[in-house]
Amino acid sequence: MRFGELVQLLEENRFRTVKEKGSVRYYGKPGWEKLVRLDYHGSKEVPTGACQGILKAAGISK
Repeated sequence: MRFGELVQLLEENRFRTVKEKGSVRYYGKPGWEKLVRLDYHGSKEVPTGACQGILKAAGISK
């Protein structure tokens, strides 16, 4: 999965960018206590372990 696809998946699940500093983005949504951190690297592939960790932190099962 590429970073753009991961961002699209987060946005489909009502996550929005809360803050951004450099290439690090934090996503949150109403009713979700924790922020989801995403180190954005353009069109590159997201490492498998990192992708699974981000989806788990967001409560999204794939």
